[in-house]
Amino acid sequence: GALRTIDPEIGGHALSQLLAQERVPLEQILVSLLNDIASAGQHMALVLDDYHVIDSQTVHQTTQFVLDHQARQLHLVLATRADPPLELARLRSQGEMIEARAADLRFTGGETEAFLTEVMGLPLAPAEIAALERRTEGWISGLQLAALSMQGRPDLHHYVQAFAGDDRYIVDYLVEEVLRRQPPDVRDFLLHTSILDRLCGPLCDAVTGQSNAKAVLASLELRNVFVVPLDGKRQWYRYHQLFGDVLRAHLMDEQPATIARLHQRAAMWFEQQAMIADALEHASASGDHALVARLLAAGFEEFEHLGQYASIARWAASLPEEMIRQRPRLALIMAKAAFWIEPNHDAARKLTSWAEAAIDSLEQGDPGAVHDDGSVIGFDGRRALRGELLALKLFHSSRLLSAEEIGEIAEDALALLPPEKHSLRGMIHLIQAGIQLDLIDYPAALPKLERSIQEVRRFDNPTALACILEQRGNVSVAMGQLEYGRRSFEEALLAAQDVSAESTWVFCGPLASLAGVQLERGDLAGAVKHMTKALEYAGQSPRRSFLLHAWDTACEVFIAAGDVARAREQVAAAEEFARGARDFRFHAELSTMKLNLHCRLEELDAAGAVVEERALSPRLDPATSNDRELLAYARYLLARQHNLEALRLLNRAVPTLRERGRVEREIKALILLTVASARLGDRPAALTSLGRATMLGEPGRFFWSFAGEGPEVRMELASLHSDIGSGHGPGEHGGAAYLDYLMQAAEKREGVVTAAGVPALETPLTAREIEILRLIAAGLKNQEVADRLFISHSTVKRHIANIYGKLHASHRTEALNAARALSLL
Repeated sequence: GALRTIDPEIGGHALSQLLAQERVPLEQILVSLLNDIASAGQHMALVLDDYHVIDSQTVHQTTQFVLDHQARQLHLVLATRADPPLELARLRSQGEMIEARAADLRFTGGETEAFLTEVMGLPLAPAEIAALERRTEGWISGLQLAALSMQGRPDLHHYVQAFAGDDRYIVDYLVEEVLRRQPPDVRDFLLHTSILDRLCGPLCDAVTGQSNAKAVLASLELRNVFVVPLDGKRQWYRYHQLFGDVLRAHLMDEQPATIARLHQRAAMWFEQQAMIADALEHASASGDHALVARLLAAGFEEFEHLGQYASIARWAASLPEEMIRQRPRLALIMAKAAFWIEPNHDAARKLTSWAEAAIDSLEQGDPGAVHDDGSVIGFDGRRALRGELLALKLFHSSRLLSAEEIGEIAEDALALLPPEKHSLRGMIHLIQAGIQLDLIDYPAALPKLERSIQEVRRFDNPTALACILEQRGNVSVAMGQLEYGRRSFEEALLAAQDVSAESTWVFCGPLASLAGVQLERGDLAGAVKHMTKALEYAGQSPRRSFLLHAWDTACEVFIAAGDVARAREQVAAAEEFARGARDFRFHAELSTMKLNLHCRLEELDAAGAVVEERALSPRLDPATSNDRELLAYARYLLARQHNLEALRLLNRAVPTLRERGRVEREIKALILLTVASARLGDRPAALTSLGRATMLGEPGRFFWSFAGEGPEVRMELASLHSDIGSGHGPGEHGGAAYLDYLMQAAEKREGVVTAAGVPALETPLTAREIEILRLIAAGLKNQEVADRLFISHSTVKRHIANIYGKLHASHRTEALNAARALSLL
């Protein structure tokens, strides 16, 4: 009948045979119909809708006959929720079938936006549209139901944030269309397995107590019951997010008493498969505290290897205090996790004290203190626990102890810890290196750092290894060895590639330090690139104190790039972090950032407020002061034209820095001393200071320390170069080629960070815009810029339009002239 609407001549004989009183064989009727189609001379599509409701084997055989003998003109379309029992594999292999499945039917981002904003008329922001697309996984009916729920709501933003499978439209649809249509045994299967994030046959059998889960999952997939395959072998599946939400809600309403038991079964199955992290998720959900404690102890080394400290803390959060107090190993595990994720270490100290009390009781014969698996702790076990306890004390309290106390505790811990405790032993060596750093004995610190690296490598702990390698790099940079520092930072980045997703924050430190080296060497584009990436990882960090170093470096990089707005963002982030911190170092680092920013932008009143708040004065003792803060204060004195006070302070600071081997800081101090001496008319002293600074800076190719201080330093470099050429230069100085490099490079960069330059723009150029501007200045065309930066041509055009607007230019030449006038090039 459908075909005859296209051509009344089709199927006339077949229809008469169907209506005849005498029964005609079905194949004979089909042959007649197919012949008519072949003779029609036009292509036609026959759509059989809702084919999934067909349960007649005769109809399936008829359809298969048509497929086997159909004319070239006929295109058969089956719209069905389930794969029909036809020879699909053969048709697929012969290229005679096109399939549009769930993945093809899902809305893309653009389609979702068009549907929600244009069709449904909802005023949604791009982020809200993206959130709905992720939540519904592009399921069109889900989007439609969500849109219906939102119409007329005044609080769309909050609705999108809270949107889940408990919305009445979603629930009604899924219950009516899917859940109530299932047989009771399948319905129970769906409810009981809804506690699982992913499904496989053996796991579902363990949870449900049945033995046919593999067949049930295959049937659910075949019937498209919101089951998503996770691999090509059809072994692992998951439920659609919204469907899973509905199933869990019904399970909670109908069978709440079974939930803990289901999670327990899942935990036991995962433990048998040595998938301890998954086992812990379900053990925590089941409320089985003993099982959680046992699994934490069993899997801690694996979790530590991957840096899963946040997960450890989350799994252990529900454990009762009395259990933790009685189990020293458990308390130490939790203390280690807290040390890595909590900035002030209060939780780590509390847990360590609980562990110490439990170990004391154990050594006094208390039978209540046991291993987390319930076994008795022997003598060697008690020694190892005491060693771990001492190590933890060092980790979170070293800043509160004297160097002598730290040294004694470290030696005691190393004597107690078994040789195989490589990670702890490595961290102790790191603390010992820290003593040398505090004593400013850098050469003595490096061997300790190397031993720490060796120990951690044996344990294969990429999180700790990346942090220690970054520390080694920072020591190298402080000693003026920029190349060694760069290599160490790059090695740290390689080590960090093996951490888990929740510990990718370890990339932040090495990336920021690498950006600092690149800035110092004049590679501003590279510095901005790595710094931007570092800040992305900083957002994932559990707020460890090394973030201050990242923000500080970022502030310097963005000032150098002329992006004042982003530089201010770094100060604001550091200020927010330091507000709740008690460590004096944080406040010194923050004041350093603020002083450097305000002085470079000539915001002297703001800088003065920082000086007053920190009670800084020319009487600062270099031996006890934070040397970075002291140098920032000296820069402030120079900005205020308090040149004599700056000179006296710097004259006291330079010998201290030299004695301590702080080559990088000595270079910076000598450059500031050069400015102070020159302003006071003492040119020989100025050139002596600058000469030594260039001598120290040449091996590492220091650049920004000179260029960042502005035109006065460039003028003194020219005088130094001239005096050396005439044989009247100071005894210590860099080579002629290095001086030429500094003068030329400094001239190009002069004025980039001065208030007369960047702030003249109403809206500063971003780092990307400056990068594009420089490529344009180098003669690259738009497409060449796009290729160089791996971005689209349209993105380049958009950036160029923004640049023109900010520089009040109408074409390239005008923009480049304006940029040069502002010293942006």
